[in-house]
Amino acid sequence: MFEGEALARTASQEHAAAELTRQRSSSASSRNPPFAAVAPSVSRPAPIAETSSNHSTTTLAEPDLEAGAQEKSEKQEAAAPAPAPEDEFLVTLKGREQLNPHTWNTTYRWALTGFAGLLVLNATFASSAPSNLIPSIITHFHVSEEVGILLISIFVAGYCVGPLLWGPLSERYGRRLVFIGSWIPYFCFQIGAALSPNVGSIIVFRFLGVIADLWGPDQRGDALAIFALMPFAGPALAPIISGYMYVTGTNWRWIFWVLTIFAGVCFVAILALLPETYVPYILYKEAKRLRKETGDTRWHAALEGNGAKETASMVLDRTVFKPFRMIVQEPMLAVITLYMSFVYGIVYLLFEAIPIIFVQQHGLNSGEAGLVFLALLFGGVTSVLLYIFYFNPDYKKIHHSLQGRPVPPEVRLKALAYAAPLMPISMLIVAFTSYSNLSIAGPIIGIWLLGGCVLFVFLACFNYIIDCYLMNAASALAINTVVRSSFGAGFPLFAGQMYRKLSTPGATGLLAGLALVFVPMPFLLMKYGKKIRAMSKNAIVRPGE
Repeated sequence: MFEGEALARTASQEHAAAELTRQRSSSASSRNPPFAAVAPSVSRPAPIAETSSNHSTTTLAEPDLEAGAQEKSEKQEAAAPAPAPEDEFLVTLKGREQLNPHTWNTTYRWALTGFAGLLVLNATFASSAPSNLIPSIITHFHVSEEVGILLISIFVAGYCVGPLLWGPLSERYGRRLVFIGSWIPYFCFQIGAALSPNVGSIIVFRFLGVIADLWGPDQRGDALAIFALMPFAGPALAPIISGYMYVTGTNWRWIFWVLTIFAGVCFVAILALLPETYVPYILYKEAKRLRKETGDTRWHAALEGNGAKETASMVLDRTVFKPFRMIVQEPMLAVITLYMSFVYGIVYLLFEAIPIIFVQQHGLNSGEAGLVFLALLFGGVTSVLLYIFYFNPDYKKIHHSLQGRPVPPEVRLKALAYAAPLMPISMLIVAFTSYSNLSIAGPIIGIWLLGGCVLFVFLACFNYIIDCYLMNAASALAINTVVRSSFGAGFPLFAGQMYRKLSTPGATGLLAGLALVFVPMPFLLMKYGKKIRAMSKNAIVRPGE
């Protein structure tokens, strides 16, 4: 879920670029950075500055910014060396603005955003597709319930690898190439799952399939709200299809053939429709074209480096080790990640809880119980509409009222201030209206409210992490995804036993109690967040906040 973290990765770059541009423009000698281009953003009006090397989030970092964005003193300014002369053979966006995706037609960019959402829908649909067919698979292979549930858990566990692998690769080889290169094995693994001779093979193919999964093309600002809705659609639609397959006695292998067909159609669409969107790689291709056409080997792009290439240990440190260091160094990040992980686990726990509540207690069939997942989706739709028409305009209003001064990241937590208290309330509604002698409307309303809270939690927390950590946001988001995915994989494994032993009111009430523990978090961060950031090694406090 919420595989649009590549979206957030680019947002962190844009914020960092905006901060650097603001600082540089205030100095006596303002020199435009390479690849600078101004692009409007609804939620983050900021110039877009592409990086000048293959490690996008680290090249923008300056010691003063990472240490807390403290402005340099006049003495430091005077001692600073003069800027190097401009390299006339360095390929930049200057004079090539048409190469910048931010200058493309707005309708076309929204179409690409929608297509990226479809690809995310494909992945999340695949994550939950076998949920209502697990009894058939258990019966066919004579395995335990826990082994059957691994079909969902192992897929989600694979998300732990994605942010550490595909993000850095896409920053070196471009988005399109990584899309194509990863989608081919993803398609093949779906075929392998459909033809698996035993349940062990299915589990292996599901894990390898998500390793080849991908994250949507980088988009900006307000698109995150709509983009984030797609992950709700997958888990909501997949149980409906698998549920009615189970009711009609359709062979369980067909759900994997459906996934194969869906992946195949998307792959053809990727080849035909998806352009390259990563500016450093676009400029790299332009430099290659110029060298070939002119015969002059001096043409080069920043992505090719200037002789000081990253070593393997440097790449590992930036993409693998740094995220794990950050969660140890940053208590604020650890708490936010724990909360998001808990919420993510709740979402995947519903794949076990909803059949227990609506099939075993209320007597619905698997297809009808699958329709209940639409309440989760409609809850997300409700929150997206509120975000677009209330919270986002409110953020814009605050931004403009500050007249160029940075907006405190804590403003992003307004939506979370509503969602955090409503989260345990939604669970208690499910818990105490789930009795078989009551209408099914009660728990459905609770699931609808839960879906709205989940989307607000993720939107608010993602944006807050980006605003707090800027150029370190990619590492923060990476460790967030790793921990979150482990919760999503683990929760379904104990959900069935927990609901059977504690009953629906007891199990759901326990989860509501755990959610209650996190209610103070947004309010404490809104009050003390700036002080916490000032003490952080990785977060920043920008001048003028």
